[in-house]
Amino acid sequence: MTTNGKIALITGIKGFTGHFMAAELSAAGYQVFGLGTQPSQSLVNYETVDLTNSEATKSTIEKIKPDVVVHLAAIAFVGHADINAFYNVNVCGTRNLLQALVECSHHPEAVLIASSANVYGNAAEGRLREDTELNPANDYAVSKIAMEYVAKMYSDKLPIIITRPFNYTGEGQATNFLIPKIVDHFKRRSPTIELGNIDVWRDFSDVRYVTAVYHALIKSQAFGGTFNVASGEMYSLRAIISLCEEITGHKIEVQVNPLFVRKNEIKELCGDTHHLQSTCKVLPEKIELKDTLLWMLNN
Repeated sequence: MTTNGKIALITGIKGFTGHFMAAELSAAGYQVFGLGTQPSQSLVNYETVDLTNSEATKSTIEKIKPDVVVHLAAIAFVGHADINAFYNVNVCGTRNLLQALVECSHHPEAVLIASSANVYGNAAEGRLREDTELNPANDYAVSKIAMEYVAKMYSDKLPIIITRPFNYTGEGQATNFLIPKIVDHFKRRSPTIELGNIDVWRDFSDVRYVTAVYHALIKSQAFGGTFNVASGEMYSLRAIISLCEEITGHKIEVQVNPLFVRKNEIKELCGDTHHLQSTCKVLPEKIELKDTLLWMLNN
């Protein structure tokens, strides 16, 4: 494999997105290093570090001296039980990482920080732009907004890019997320599935597309910018179930569980990607949702 002689550091490399981000950057010739909180027997160039420990973070960054940083480490499941963890990891951990990068003897060329479209909340409907009023509806979203403000404090010291990914999925995502839950039921050929409102329309991307967009933003040197990462297309959950039925030949009965129905749920939510398109010189080709579902159902 050809190498570009540069080091890419991915925080949260053992997570769902980290695995695909590593593949994307490895293919581009980077020597990929990863950080995580748990030891790993399988990963090379991997360091166990808790980002909430500023001294440990500082010494690890100085040891690796990364050229490019993709910061994915976060408490990402909205229903996570420990509320304080959202703030400790997503806000304080990010600040420690950025401070360590500022103090490192080797200055990075690019630092991409993954926020979330959750920051828009559930009040605005339709196509959401980056200047849509932020209206977080849970601690996860509040922590991500706070993380963005922390990043902006460092924007004069570091070449920072902030991304706000909308829903995305793929092989290996945990089944407490919606599409993997649906796929899992079809793979097990379950006769029924409990869901909330299936007539809501959402924007879904493929994780491989999302990581390729992150790389494209780094290559475009989109420093100081905040970008929606989305497909720009909407599918209803009803349509997703129909696609799964078409692919597998298995019919499933949807049982609506009132506990899964959110109050005042927004009917349509989609990411406006004009800012992304006008900034990136070359964007990767989108992956159709049916192809993503085929990949997930066949693995």
